[in-house]
Amino acid sequence: MLRTRLIPVLLLQNGLLVRSESFSIHQVVGNPIHEAKRFNEWNVDELVYLDISRDGSYDLRRDDHKVKSMSEPMKILEEVSKTCFMPLTWGGRIRTVEDMRQCFLHGADKVAINTGAFKTPQLIRDGARAFGAQAIVVCIDVKRRPDGRHEVYVDGGREATGVDPATWAKQAIEHGAGELLVQSIDRDGTAVGYDLELIHLVAQVSSVPVIALGGVGRYENYVEGVKAGADAVAAANIFHFKELSDRNAKRTMAKAGLQVRTT
Repeated sequence: MLRTRLIPVLLLQNGLLVRSESFSIHQVVGNPIHEAKRFNEWNVDELVYLDISRDGSYDLRRDDHKVKSMSEPMKILEEVSKTCFMPLTWGGRIRTVEDMRQCFLHGADKVAINTGAFKTPQLIRDGARAFGAQAIVVCIDVKRRPDGRHEVYVDGGREATGVDPATWAKQAIEHGAGELLVQSIDRDGTAVGYDLELIHLVAQVSSVPVIALGGVGRYENYVEGVKAGADAVAAANIFHFKELSDRNAKRTMAKAGLQVRTT
């Protein structure tokens, strides 16, 4: 039986690590290099870094958290990869196969693509052909409409597409996606748990691993995500604000009967 992966997602904005709420409120929480070193000592299975900077600016405002002399995302990725000894996924403003190549050259094991993949699905196919489907993670950001239905959003949650997540998931897989990272924008930073209906909608049409993200506040939320159909469970804020969140999460998952990797 495959083990369920536990994956911290680290959000990078203008060279700083931040916590997020509803894709619109961001609070500085640390240094991306220091965090990679810390997670190496934790019982987690992979790391995902998503660069959510919107303006391309890397004006680092706080001396205590900034990465000195690093003005470009690839420099940060390269430094993170030197201290990260687990699979590392990097995402953010990837629009071409050459962008992907640069990520791999600077130390990423996988790339996460979102807006570029939706607007140019051929990017998924070209990336999978060049680097293998296992290296291509398609991110699907989703909001609920007033009528309760789910809708895919792109451009950092600012642009509605009119497409439901199950339809886009099937198309992304047909183009060569090796994994799907499915995030509820509504649940982001709320700590009320995953959108289980969303996870189920995508998982039931997916032939590739589905990673659930958005809303974790209790360790039991991970178990709920897997029961809804996720193959891996991810979170962001809980790893910054709860002590021993890795070990307690794995303990809770194992107690619920899930197969997890332990140290």
